Amino acid sequence: MVISKVILKAILPVVILGILALAFFAGQRPSSYYPVPLLKSSCPPGFKLNENNECIAKNLYNQYATTNKAGVGGLKSALPEIRDGFSPQEIDLGRYLFFDPVLSVDNTVSCASCHDPNKGLSDGLAVSRGIDNNKLKRAAPSLYNVGYLKKLFWDGRASTLEEQMLEPLFSQIEMGNTPENLLRTINDIENYKKLFAEAYPNRHKDEPILLKEITNAIAAFQSSLVSLNSRYDQYAHGYDGALNKNEIEGLNVFRSFVARCAECHTPPLFTNQQFAVIGTPEPDGLPLDPGAEIPFNDKSLRGAFKVPSLRNIAQTAPYMHSGRFKTLRETVQFYTDGRGHAVPDGENLLIHWHIWEPNLTDYELDRLVDFLKTLTDESFKPKVPEVLPSGLHISS
Repeated sequence: MVISKVILKAILPVVILGILALAFFAGQRPSSYYPVPLLKSSCPPGFKLNENNECIAKNLYNQYATTNKAGVGGLKSALPEIRDGFSPQEIDLGRYLFFDPVLSVDNTVSCASCHDPNKGLSDGLAVSRGIDNNKLKRAAPSLYNVGYLKKLFWDGRASTLEEQMLEPLFSQIEMGNTPENLLRTINDIENYKKLFAEAYPNRHKDEPILLKEITNAIAAFQSSLVSLNSRYDQYAHGYDGALNKNEIEGLNVFRSFVARCAECHTPPLFTNQQFAVIGTPEPDGLPLDPGAEIPFNDKSLRGAFKVPSLRNIAQTAPYMHSGRFKTLRETVQFYTDGRGHAVPDGENLLIHWHIWEPNLTDYELDRLVDFLKTLTDESFKPKVPEVLPSGLHISS
């Protein structure tokens, strides 16, 4: 009997650890605290730390002053102001939250489920999927350079990253959570209490984590997702060997007055951040998506969508708000097939004036695709955390 108790006493801790391990690998958060790395104290690539512990954007396009001491204009890149100034710790905390499925109601979906770094920060689907494999209405846009954008979502219904992220977090078909449940969950995780205290040093470790702190941290991380160092950028800054003959021909087609691609997809962001009605067809059997007409309450914007950035476009197939085109070649073909040729019967859309009939040849379309592939840049691709504060697996 004594021997049995000794044996039981010896194996009991092992059994308990095994149960905790099973819970961990089953995607269930263990109740006890376990260590995670300290938040990073250095800025991500493309940002430089200042004396106030703020990460300030630093890239090829803003390394020169736009005016000299005499007030004379200098380099003008058309690159708008980015939302920067976050601390390295805020950005790194946001990275953990971005990849953590604990933000969803059933621990199955994270922000990265629809914005995968290995898929150009999109998801490779025609339209995205939420909890319980719910089919969403539109495709997930890439998040590269989102810190520069003034309007978010395909229809522009959000003006800040914090405003934008509330919808997927609390949509019953996306991440399915509620503010009350999310805060209760995050505040119950010792690792997150420690990390929030580290990222926001003016708050006490025991103070409850607030929703605005969660959204601020995720916005900090998303604003750090920069893509401005592609082969095109190297060519634009003077290295003529960055592009080959076919790609340069494609660039010339892209910015020609005949094709007019650059009129809307304006470098260096390759978007003018406006909304355009182009008459793209919906998938078979689906009615016209009214797009920006609804949030702007403007019938002239019926069927209008935000002009997307073309950065990393080769990684984010399929294309358009509905994922209608599977390849870049199909997509550029749409633009040369004629003004309004795909508008559904019964719809009288106000097609954007830049959409006309360029009648590009097959050779020109092929070269255009060659050029678009030069906009790929993964040099600042975010690193996926090796372990999450919640103890959950990275969702896929």
